[in-house]
Formats: sequence, structure tokens, C-alpha cells
Amino acid sequence: MNLPTFLGGVHPPEGKALTESKAIEKLMPENSGELFVYPLSQHIGAPCSPLVKKGDAVLVGQKIADTEAFVSAPIFSGVSGTVKEIAPKMTVAGSIENCIVIESDGKYEKAPSLLDELGHKPAPGDYVKLIRSAGIVGMGGACFPTHVKLSPPKDKIINWVIVNAAECEPYLSCDNRLMIESPDEIIRGLQYVLEIFPNAQGVIAIENNKPEAIATMKEHNKNPKIKIMPHKVKYPQGAEKMLIKTVTGQEVPLVPALPADVGCIVLNTRTTWQICKTIEEGLPVVERVISVTGDAVNEPKNLQVPLGISVRRLIEACNGFKSEPVKIIAGGPMMGLAMRSVDVPVVKGTSGILALTSKSAYIAEESACLRCGKCLEVCPMHLEPTLLDHAVRKRDYETFEAHGGMNCIECGSCAYSCPASRHLVQSYKNGKAAVNEARRKAAALAKQKAEANK
Repeated sequence: MNLPTFLGGVHPPEGKALTESKAIEKLMPENSGELFVYPLSQHIGAPCSPLVKKGDAVLVGQKIADTEAFVSAPIFSGVSGTVKEIAPKMTVAGSIENCIVIESDGKYEKAPSLLDELGHKPAPGDYVKLIRSAGIVGMGGACFPTHVKLSPPKDKIINWVIVNAAECEPYLSCDNRLMIESPDEIIRGLQYVLEIFPNAQGVIAIENNKPEAIATMKEHNKNPKIKIMPHKVKYPQGAEKMLIKTVTGQEVPLVPALPADVGCIVLNTRTTWQICKTIEEGLPVVERVISVTGDAVNEPKNLQVPLGISVRRLIEACNGFKSEPVKIIAGGPMMGLAMRSVDVPVVKGTSGILALTSKSAYIAEESACLRCGKCLEVCPMHLEPTLLDHAVRKRDYETFEAHGGMNCIECGSCAYSCPASRHLVQSYKNGKAAVNEARRKAAALAKQKAEANK
């Protein structure tokens, strides 16, 4: 059977056996005095401003931060308790950001639901507003506000709504378990989105290494407008542009084009589940499922946890480390972020905590490029990784941009396949940052000149 796939990509060791058969366990600490930390930016777009102050009492599901910016998403407390402080704290990414710190009372008393605020049973015209009000973002890690995706320009006709259930990142299995344990909510979440776009076809794309999830989703799906589509196992099958190509046969134009330009919207599995819970129960984003895994973890698990909980608490729930990890990653090994500390909070985009021993996380010394061409063969965006790398190292950002460097999706396929262990992804990140900074300066200068000429 020929399953859909794309040109390029790699096949890293899956590592999913550690958690793929582990049912989701709830971790709801009931100790009063435990601290939960909420960074004010858990999404792409404008950061939020606090709606609470030190000493305020809060409830589960109470909005604690928001902004009027369109590209943003509000933040809600996952616990009841008291605001202890609003101060700079370290985040999963290692950056220092303003955070709301809540001291839990261990009671999990709930605030009124979003449906209470709406005042009537939601209709399709209410869905996008509710999704924005609930703080829903892409919960696979990108954290793009979902209401923005569901508000394409009026001239864009949406023909496909694709649920990215590929979960191609090694080790992670939280989406897999969610499909096995909560298939109806995912299907209903997609149905609600299809009510917003009644002419669209729904597709749930799942890599073929999740046979139980595929069978479960097929068994529970009774909607002829929704298709369960198994895909060939290959990384990065779950990348937005790869999925659109394999599902619809269309190429997404290069930056700054978006999926809506080819009639597509792509949503994460957990995001779709959350849409169902928001529309049916008025539940905002207050928790998520996380795979805590890796060969350094004593008992790898899939945990359902309140947002704001410390990563250290998750590791303790897995009975700690059986050997000292040499690397701890937020997310998966290909696109995740190396962590400086486990005393940081879980946020909306935290899909996994991966702790690896020296056996699994060996990093060879970088050497000169061999010009073997392996990076060209595996790049799913059909770029020339070695050319882009050389351009960045020479600070020739014009060449980097001219040869499509801004279209790199930072999947890491090139670095994974490189026999010289070149730090290719970091190089492209540096190049993109430099180009974006140059664009910002050019825009500011143009604005100054325009104001001077008034």
C-alpha cells in the first residue's frame, strides 16, 4: 500500500516505545503553597498584560492576562489560589520573561465557564470568538493563535481543514494517546471547525506507526466529510507544508504565503480537542498532556497537567532520573529546545520533556563540510543547506535571503544527516534573525523619512 509522503526527510530512531502504550495520567498537585508560574507570552504575537495583582484570589479557568492585539491569546490560571507576585522568571526556552506567580490552595475551585459569559448556546457565528476567548493556540509547539488561523481573508476559500495528528517528532506520544483515549472530542472539534467552513473537507492525518490510533479514529468517525488518512512514517511529515502537499497535492508558495493561500487550515490534535471542550463546556486552556520520556527517566509517562506547573514536578511524578541526563529538551529531539533548568513552568506549547543520557545524546565535534550533498537530499523544502550555512558564517545575509533561507522550517533533517556534524539549524536561525533585524531597521528608517517629508 502506497501511503502519502513527500520528497526528502529522514528516519531518526522513533523512541516512542517508551510511552506509546502508557495511558494518560492526571497530575493535579493538592499541596497548598505550591507555586505555578504563567509567562505573559505563550503564543506567537503580542504579549499579554496582567489582569491581576499581588494578593488577588484566583480560580481555575480565570483569565489572568490578556491584550487587545488581534495576534495574541489570553492566559488562564490552571489552579485556584493567590497571586504571589508578578516578576521576571526563567521560561522553558531559557529566556527571562515577566510571569504571574500563583500560590495554589490545592482546591482547584473553578471560575464561571466561558459559556456562562456568552449567555446562550454557541452557534457557528460564536465559535471563533469563543476560541479567541479561550486562549487556544497551536499546541504542537508553534503556538500560533487559533482564532487568527480561523479568520482568513474573505477572498480565501477554505477547501481543507487538516488535523496534524502525524506526531512525527521522535519520542513524543501525547497526541497518539489523546486519539486513543479521546477520539470523539477530536472528531467533534473538527466538526465544529467545518461548521465555520461548510464547504471544506476534514482530514485527520496520522503516521502509520500509530495503528491503534488510526483504528480508533476510523471506528469513531461517522462523518462523511471527515477522512482518516494514514501517512508514511517519515520526519518531518507533520510540518504544515509537508502535510498540505501529501493531503491535497498542492505546494504552499514560499514565504510570506500561508496555508490559506492554497485553501487549507492545519490544526494540531490537542488544539482540535480543546476546540471541542471550549464550544461544548466553555473550558479555556488550563491544562495539557505532556510526554515525559527519554532513557534517563525512571518511569516515562504521558501526564495531563495544569499549565504553570514546574517541569521538576513532572520529573518527580515519573520517579526522577535513573541516571543523570546530559541533555534535557522541551519538545522532541529534532526541533525541541535544550533546557537550562527544570525549575521552569509548563506552558501551552510544551508537548514533551525529553531527558537523554550520554548514550542517546552524543554530539560529535563539528568539522569542515565534506560537500557530500546529503543535506540537499533530505531537505523537505528543497533548499541548499550547505550554501546557506556558508553564507551565514560569512555574514552574507543577502545571499542567504536570495537562496531561500527564510523558507527554512528548522526541522533539523540536514543537521541529522550531516556526517561532518555541522551546526546547520543554528546557522539558519542566526541568518533569519539577521535578515529580520535588517528588515526592521529598514522599515524604521523608511518611516522616519516619510515623517520627515510630511
